[in-house]
Amino acid sequence: MMHTRITLLFIASCAIATGATAQNNADAPATVTCPAAADVSNARLFGSWQAQVDAGPGSPPRQATLTLVRNPELSESLGGTITRDGARALVAGDVDNGVFTLEESIDGNTITATWTGQIVEGSCGREIRGVWKNVPDPTEHGFILRKQAGWQ
Repeated sequence: MMHTRITLLFIASCAIATGATAQNNADAPATVTCPAAADVSNARLFGSWQAQVDAGPGSPPRQATLTLVRNPELSESLGGTITRDGARALVAGDVDNGVFTLEESIDGNTITATWTGQIVEGSCGREIRGVWKNVPDPTEHGFILRKQAGWQ
């Protein structure tokens, strides 16, 4: 009789431990849905972004708002606008294998700046870091793009 109780107690404790493990593993798929930086698609970048561009030593970063959408002329690419200091410019670009490229144009014809960066690994495509280049005077500044809340 005592041996049977010990066996039942052992079986019950194993069942409880197995159930707890299953509950912990139930959370695992949530982390799997975050793609690696190299697997982030253009569509994942659609939305509103906060841009910070380094303004040089002793100066605070320049702030801008970037909105990325499907490019109306090239459906597999990015399009959109950037607004900074009250001025608005058009943008067009792509992400490929984790590398982000964007061209900026004040008049819609001439490239006035370029953005080249990397999707930050582990950010689920919600952060990009790289270099912004001003075309008229070839200065380079570091940038950080962070996707705003409310966008996938």
